[in-house]
Amino acid sequence: MRLFLNLFWYFKKEKRSYILGILFLMASSFLSLIPPYVIGIIVDDIRTHHLTGILLVKWIGFLIAVGIIYYGTGYAWRQFIFGAAVRLSRLLRNQLYDLFTRLSPNFYHKRRIGDLMAHATNDIRAVEDAAGDGILTLIDSITMGAMVIFAMAVLINPILTVIALLPMPFMVWATSRYGSMLHERFHLAQAAFSDLNDKVQENISGVRVIKAFGQEEAEKAAFRRLSADVVQKNIAVAKIDALFDPTITFIVMISYFLSLVFGSMFVVKGSMTIGELTSFTLYLGQFVWPMLAFGFLFNIVERGHASYDRIQKLLAEKPEICDHDKAIDVKPAGDISYAISTFTYPESQQPALCDIHFNLPKGKTVGVVGKTGSGKTTLLKILLREFDVQDGTIAIGGRPITEYKLDRLRETIGYVPQDHFLFSATIAENIAFARPEATQEEIEEVAKLARIHDDIIGFPDGYQTMVGERGVTLSGGQKQRISIARALLIEPEIMILDDSLSAVDADTEEAILRSLKATRGDKTTLIAAHRMSAVQHADLILVLDNGRIVERGTHDELMRLGGWYQTMYQRQQLESLVEQGGKAE
Repeated sequence: MRLFLNLFWYFKKEKRSYILGILFLMASSFLSLIPPYVIGIIVDDIRTHHLTGILLVKWIGFLIAVGIIYYGTGYAWRQFIFGAAVRLSRLLRNQLYDLFTRLSPNFYHKRRIGDLMAHATNDIRAVEDAAGDGILTLIDSITMGAMVIFAMAVLINPILTVIALLPMPFMVWATSRYGSMLHERFHLAQAAFSDLNDKVQENISGVRVIKAFGQEEAEKAAFRRLSADVVQKNIAVAKIDALFDPTITFIVMISYFLSLVFGSMFVVKGSMTIGELTSFTLYLGQFVWPMLAFGFLFNIVERGHASYDRIQKLLAEKPEICDHDKAIDVKPAGDISYAISTFTYPESQQPALCDIHFNLPKGKTVGVVGKTGSGKTTLLKILLREFDVQDGTIAIGGRPITEYKLDRLRETIGYVPQDHFLFSATIAENIAFARPEATQEEIEEVAKLARIHDDIIGFPDGYQTMVGERGVTLSGGQKQRISIARALLIEPEIMILDDSLSAVDADTEEAILRSLKATRGDKTTLIAAHRMSAVQHADLILVLDNGRIVERGTHDELMRLGGWYQTMYQRQQLESLVEQGGKAE
C-alpha cells in the first residue's frame, strides 16, 4: 500500500472529492445491508404466518426507496472518486509534458521516444486506475466487509460469524504474496511495452529508409521478437493475476460450507431461525465482493505502484540547461563574441571545438564552412544554449549568454536547423508556428522572401495545404524554405541558418540570400554551409577543421590566401559550370 502514501500529496490536494466520495461509498455499503435483513424478516413472517399483503407492499415500497437512494449514492461516489483520479492523470501528464519541453538535448540523445510515450500513456493509466479503482476497492473492501461482519455478528450470530471467518487469514497471506510477485513482473511488462512502442515509432518514422534498403522482412522479424517478449512478460503477469480470484473464491466457498454446516446445526438446536440463517447466507454472499475487491486491490495497486515508480524516476530528471539564479529577463542585443578554449559534448572524451575566438558586430553576417564533422553545427548550437560551454564564454552585447533567461535568449534567435521539422498541420500554420496571431499577409510576405510562395499557391489548397507528419508530402527544398519563412516571421535579432540551403538550386539560394541581405541589414546572421556560394557575401568567413578555425577572413581575403576555402570554392564553381553546360546541351 506504499503507493497510497506516495500519492498522499494528491489525496490532500483533492481531499474534498475523496472525502465526499468515500462518504457516499460508505452510505452505499450501508444501504446494501438493508435488503438481506428485510428478506430475513419476511422469511420468518412467512414461516410464522404473520405476513400480510399490506405488510408485504410496505416492505417492497421500503426496498424500492432504499434502491433509489442507493442509485443516487452510487452515482455520487463514482463522480467524486473517479473524477479525482482522472484529474490526477491530467496532472501527471502535464508534468511530464512540461518536463519534456525543459529537458536538454543530451537527455533525448540517451532516451527513446517510444519509452517516453509509454510513460505518458500506459503508466499514467495504471496510476489513474490505482487512484480510482484502488481507492474504491480499499474503502469498499474495508467498510463493506466491516459492515457485513458487524451485521452478521451483532444482528444474527457472533459464533457463526467467527466460524465463517476462520479461513480469512490464509487469504490475506496469499494475496499479499501474489501482490509482491505481481509488482515485479508488471514492472518488466511495462518496460517490454516501452521497447515495443519505441520500435513502432522508430519504424514508422523511418519507413522510407526501411523500404529503400529492402529491410522490411528484417524489421518485421525484429518487431515479432519484441512483440513476443511483450506477450511473454504479460503472460507472466497474467499467471499471477489469475491466482487472485480462484484463491479468494475457494476461501469464500470454505466459509460458505462452514456457515451452512454450523448454521444448520444452530437452527436444529433452536439458537437460530431459518430467516436468520437466510439473512446470514445473503450477508455472506455480500462478503464475497469485499474479499474479491481485496484481491483486486492488490492487483491494481501493485500495477500502479510499478508505473508510478517509473513516472517518478522520469520526473526526477533535471534539465542540464537552465536559468542561472541572477539571469536577467531582457532580450540580448549587440555584438556577438566567442571566446572558447574547448567545448566537449557530455559523455564524450574528444573536444568538439578548440580555440574558437571571434567577434561579430551587430548587423553583420558570419559564414561557417568546413568538412562534414568539422564542428559547424556545434558552433551554432552552443549559441542557443542547447549545451553550455564550460571552458570559455559566448557573449551578446558584452554579457555572457548564461546571464540571460533562456526564454529571452531563444526569443532573440531565429533558428533554421539542418533537420527541418514540420508539424502535421497546414503550411500557413507551420509558418506561423512561433507567431500564431500573424496575418495571412505577413505569412505570405515571409514566404515570398524565402522563395516558397510560388510553390505554395501552386498546391490545390494553397496555404491551407496539409503537409503531413514531419512534412512528408513536401520536397527537401520546400521544407527548407518553409523553415526559413517560419524563422523570418518572428523578425529575430539573430538568424541562424544551419546548412539550410543545401536542397535548393543555386539561383534560388542566391535569391534567398539577396532577400535576407535586403531585409536584415541591421540584424545579425550566422550561416553554416557546405556550398561556398552561400557564404561568399558574408562579412566574416570561418573555415573549421576538427573543431578549430584554420582560416578566417572575407571571401576575397580567403581566395588570396590560397588555402582550403579557395580550393573548395574553385571546385564548386567548376562543378556548377559543368552542370550548366550539361543543361545547355
